[in-house]
Amino acid sequence: MHIPDGFINGATSAAAGVIAAGGVGVSLRRAGRFLQDKRIPLTGLVAAFVFVLQMLNFPVAAGTSGHLLGGALAVILVGPWLGITAVAVVVIVQAFLFADGGVSALGLNVLNMALLTGIVGWGVFRGLTRVLPRRWPSVIVATFAAGLASVVASATGFVIQYGIGGSGGIDIDTVFGAMVGVHFVIGIGEGLISATVIGAVAASRPDLISGVAGLDIQGGRTSMSGRSITGFVVAAVAIGLVLVFAVAPLASSAPDGLERVAQDLGFADTATDSAVSDSPLADYEVGGEGGTGIAGVIGATVTLAVGIGGLTLWRRSQRRRHDRTRVAA
Repeated sequence: MHIPDGFINGATSAAAGVIAAGGVGVSLRRAGRFLQDKRIPLTGLVAAFVFVLQMLNFPVAAGTSGHLLGGALAVILVGPWLGITAVAVVVIVQAFLFADGGVSALGLNVLNMALLTGIVGWGVFRGLTRVLPRRWPSVIVATFAAGLASVVASATGFVIQYGIGGSGGIDIDTVFGAMVGVHFVIGIGEGLISATVIGAVAASRPDLISGVAGLDIQGGRTSMSGRSITGFVVAAVAIGLVLVFAVAPLASSAPDGLERVAQDLGFADTATDSAVSDSPLADYEVGGEGGTGIAGVIGATVTLAVGIGGLTLWRRSQRRRHDRTRVAA
């Protein structure tokens, strides 16, 4: 679902960049109102885990693959504002280190993969958890629906952007039908993966799922904040290593949903090389074939560091601003 340079013209890409920057800025400001220090490393961990999961392309139909976008999963785990920020970090790292998604298209990808997935995923999840029985199976169902809806929303976002400034002159109705059709199927995979992760977290540390805060979910323990999360973090890191070294090399090499649509409709050749296409980490390979696992570890580590470091600096700047305001008053 990463849009390359060339699919959308410069003016539309620039406008999307402004919207995306504003959206992430709002997310950071809103997160800063209640950001606790202990939530910073968890958000970094979520970003790194989403990065790893995005490497795992799974086959869908007719020679097409899909991968997790992660927006719904992230907002359910750490809340809407931190979740959107976490996925934005993932998309930025992918663009600049791995040439995954164009640099000029970065705003488009942040808008579609972080903001739209996060906003729609959060809205669907919270809406369903408020009307369904307050039990964990309902949370899993709501997670699946949020993941599915978030992928369709992201695909629809691309269709709108293509209608405004797309290259190739393809009829917008044709693009809509193709994009939403294939991404609905991919969304089923997104929903299943997201529901599985939330189910696993709920079984071990349900208190870490921000999305259920204040919902009084029955049938599980939700007040476990006194317990150390060391074991949880160790388990998450171990699972991540297994995924990047054992599963990622086996991921489907078929084009993803957007690439397949572009090929089928005839605008794939409008893509241009990323400005960082000669990066040593481009295409998630280090040293040629067989370097996927190493690339995954590097990417996850950088994502974790950027997520934690960026939020820590933001937290400190917010504290300094608050202290200056209080002194001035």
